[in-house]
Amino acid sequence: MKFNIALLAGDGIGPEVIEQAVKVSDAVAKKFGHEINWKPALTGAAAIDAVGEPYPDETHAVCANADAVLFGAIGHPKFDNDPSAPVRPEQGLLKMRKKLGLFANVRPTFTFPSLLDKSPLKQERIEGTDLVFLRELTGGIYFGEKGRRDEGETAYDNCVYTRAEVQRLAKKGFELAMNRRKKLCCVDKANVLETSRLWRETVQAMEKDYPEVEVSYEFVDAVAMRLVQWPNSYDVLITENLFGDILTDEASVISGSMGLMPSASMGADIALFEPIHGSYPQATGLNIANPMATVLSAAMMFETAFNLHEEGKAIREVVNKALAEGIVTEDLANGGKAYGTSDVGDWLAANI
Repeated sequence: MKFNIALLAGDGIGPEVIEQAVKVSDAVAKKFGHEINWKPALTGAAAIDAVGEPYPDETHAVCANADAVLFGAIGHPKFDNDPSAPVRPEQGLLKMRKKLGLFANVRPTFTFPSLLDKSPLKQERIEGTDLVFLRELTGGIYFGEKGRRDEGETAYDNCVYTRAEVQRLAKKGFELAMNRRKKLCCVDKANVLETSRLWRETVQAMEKDYPEVEVSYEFVDAVAMRLVQWPNSYDVLITENLFGDILTDEASVISGSMGLMPSASMGADIALFEPIHGSYPQATGLNIANPMATVLSAAMMFETAFNLHEEGKAIREVVNKALAEGIVTEDLANGGKAYGTSDVGDWLAANI
């Protein structure tokens, strides 16, 4: 098979970790007889510096015409530290999600047998954890009307959802649950927020179409607590944009490192795959960033975008092998030998 894949390295450690994912993807493609045509494009701070726009029209054209998008990270301190900056890298991310119609962020959280002792949580609490968040990605407070009034003394951010937006995200959640352990949790704040009441009543109305799925409804603060108490009690969780943003980062540390978790952002016509970590600007160019989340995002790409499960399995198996044998970057070395970002990528590709 032949694939055209948009390659958005982005900022900070993005180019370094993306390079390793490309190595591993090319190795898998060679092993299984596929051909990948990589299509690099600018986004984030790098795009602002080059053309003044964090998600240029040229980049959108590359993504829209690709079979999938592999994305690194965006963000730069010079924008983080300037509240008055008129253009920000994160605006490019929101624009990309909206223009590509990436409405469902799929964030798995699972543990690695060789790394259970790296988690900040007790081993008996996290062993067997295998959950997936589906976060709505193109609605809610991030995309609602926002502004200032009273001469700048009052700020507002509106949270708005339509029933159709909730239905399309919930449908994916129910379908995913049917292929897993048939448990679905709708996360909301229906005791306070009208948008959450819309979420709850919409999901309740859909239950009859999926009678095999056990559905629960929990407030977001309760889920935040239970994630660190009994994470293995969850299977599939669906929630709105802001809640999902916070809860998925909380869940990511269960495995022991944010540098290990992949993600996908799904639309009707295309999907984007990216590590959950940020641009980590302090590590840029130091060859210390953990590339495994990006490599595992490539595994998700093969499995989800191309329905190539053996290829994805080959990547996940070689990552597990590297972790078991200690071929890891400094965040996981725990006083042992730490390998460079490129060294880990080379080892993974060679062992495919």
